[in-house]
Order: sequence, then structure tokens, then C-alpha cells
Amino acid sequence: MKSSIPKVLHEVCGKPIIQYVLDIVKSIGSLKTYIVLGHKSNLVQNYLPKDKIIIEQKKLLGTADAVKCTANYFRSYSGNVLILCGDTPLLNKNVIRSIVRRHKRSKAVCTFLTAVVHDPQGYGRIIRDESQKVVAIREEKDAVGFEKDIAEINVGVYCFKSQELFKAIKDVKPNNKKNEYYLTDIIELFFLKGCKIETVETDDPFEGLGVNSREDLALAEEVIRHKILRKIMSQGVTVVDPNTTYIDANVKIGKDTTIRPFTYIEKNVRIGEHCIIGPFARIRVDTKIGNNVDVGNFTEISRSKIGSNCFMKHFSYLGDTFVGSHVNIGAGMVTANFDGKQKHISRIADHAFIGSNSTLISPVRIGKKAVVGAGSVVTRGKVVPDGRVVVGVPAKIVEKKEEK
Repeated sequence: MKSSIPKVLHEVCGKPIIQYVLDIVKSIGSLKTYIVLGHKSNLVQNYLPKDKIIIEQKKLLGTADAVKCTANYFRSYSGNVLILCGDTPLLNKNVIRSIVRRHKRSKAVCTFLTAVVHDPQGYGRIIRDESQKVVAIREEKDAVGFEKDIAEINVGVYCFKSQELFKAIKDVKPNNKKNEYYLTDIIELFFLKGCKIETVETDDPFEGLGVNSREDLALAEEVIRHKILRKIMSQGVTVVDPNTTYIDANVKIGKDTTIRPFTYIEKNVRIGEHCIIGPFARIRVDTKIGNNVDVGNFTEISRSKIGSNCFMKHFSYLGDTFVGSHVNIGAGMVTANFDGKQKHISRIADHAFIGSNSTLISPVRIGKKAVVGAGSVVTRGKVVPDGRVVVGVPAKIVEKKEEK
């Protein structure tokens, strides 16, 4: 990755790669999760939930050695062990469940996931005999002759009988070229012992993609982004142009909302029903938008909450702001929420009207049915009372004329 950030902490659609794998594990009902860490393990550990069992691989001696590091935890365990790679965000939980089911029903020593791809370069090849039984997994650098042309590859998901796994892993020898211990070598050891080995083939060749480069990261982002968009559309949301719409994981959008082109919605955003978002809108982390809200072109909303029936048509920025219902945010309106040291919160009450090209220097409070005149600057700490009008730079309350 050529990065100071550990590979598994790089984000795909707003979520670290390793979190996708942990979500899979949780969804299939794993009783315990053991995470073996190597490169920059302290950074990864800081991210992980405290209830996970962390094991450090002192020397990076390959995948078999990583699994071997967990042996002490399984001395008295006779059940099954599922092994996943932490850099595979495209795995499908239903396919993983099918591997576990096949493994239990067949009573195999090992069941693992394969895929048939057009370009197997970089992947271990599945070697089978005349009866189509699995003989071995041959890593690409060790493949010779016809083995390099085999299109069936190892995806890197395994289900083992625990006791057989840790008994056989002691016999795995280091690879001559890299002096590492490959977990894939255990398949040939099982075959030579006459053990039963099963495979499950996935229909999706992308599923086993391991993220090993920035190019892989971009591909994973594209695949997951379109999955997110398909799910959102299936829930009654209109996405006008999926190819130019970017929505992160953990975003919830209500039915009959329309997302127009060139819109970016970041993680942990909530948008209500019957809204129109975009085009060219950016909705940033932790923003909440109510029902019947119109957020137009070239707008940005960050860490803010907007009530229902509001309008924010174009060229505006809201940051760290609580907005009530039935509020109009004029074109070019900006909240200046950062003073150079910290962010400040502003509040705009129900039915307020914020004029075009106005600036709120946070923190400020705009009362119910209050009006901020076009081009005005509401200075820091200002409170505009309910129903009053402020104009000017700095904005001052317009006194009501006495009736004659």
C-alpha cells in the first residue's frame, strides 16, 4: 500500500477494511473471535473492540505461522474453526454460511472457498486429480507448467476441524523461496493422509479480492459502493445516476427521497422521507436530516441536524448547527463554525428565515420566526430573539416603528 496506515485500516466506503470481515464473523454467529495481528499491530488494536481476543504474531512468518500462534487457545476445543483474511472486504455472508453448512454436513476435515476467474495471476491455484478431488493449493510463485493456466483459485476462506488443523499445522514446512509457512500447504498434507476435503465455489470472482494495493482499494470501493446503492434503491429511494453518486456504509435514507447526481453522502448520515438531495451536494459525517427537506446544488452540511420541511437550495454551508423545522437557508449562507482552535455550535429555531449571503459566526442563536437579512453577519455569541429581524455588518436588530 506504500502507506503509514496498516492495510486493514484503510477505509472502503467510510469503513475500515477489517470491519467488513468482523461484520461477517458477527453475522454468522461466531462464538469467539481471535484476531492475529502483525504489521503495526498497535494501530490496529487501538481500532478493534475491547471484547476481541488479540494475538500478536511476533515474526511475520506466513499464514500458517499466524494460525499456529492461536494454538494455545484451542487445546481443549473439538469444534470447528473458521479462518478469514483481514484484507477481504468483499466477502458475502451467505457464501460464508454455506461453507460452514457444507463443512458440518460433509464431516470434512477442511472446507474452503474457491472461484473461477479469467485472470488467476497472483492467486493460489486449485490442483485436482482425475476424479476432481482436491490434491493441493499451489501458490503462484511455486506453480509450474499447466498449473499456471488453472483458472480455479483459492479465495482464502477455510473451515477446519480444530483438532485436525492444529495437529497437521505442525508438519507445514517453510517455503524455499520466501522462508514462510503457508496455510495452503496444509491441504496437500490432508490429501496425503486420505482426509476428506470439500470446496465451495463462489459465483462472484470479486468476492475473494484481497486489498494489496491502492488499485485494489479503488476496485473494492467501486464494488461495495454499487452494493450500497442497490440496497438503498431496493428500499424505495431514487438514485438518479448511480455512477456519479457516492454513499458510504452506515447511511440510512427514507423512502421516496431522491438523490440527484454528483452527491456524496458520508458515513453515519440519516436522511428522512420525501427529501431531495443534490445535485452536487456533500452530506458529511453524523448529519441528520428530517422529512421533506430540499438540499440543492453546491451545498455542504457537516455534523448538523436539520428538522423537517426545510429548504437549503444552493451554495450554502452548515457546520455544527441545529436547525428546526420550516427553516429557509438562503443561497450563499455560511456558518463560520471554526475559530482556529475549536468548533462551535449554532442553533436556528423553527420558521426562521436566513437570507442570502449571510454569515453566522458560531456560536449564535436564531429565534423562532426570526429573520437574518441578506448579506448580514451575525457575530459570535449573538442571540436573535423570536420574531425579530437583524440586518447589517455586524447584524443589528431592526427596531419596530411605533404605530401612530
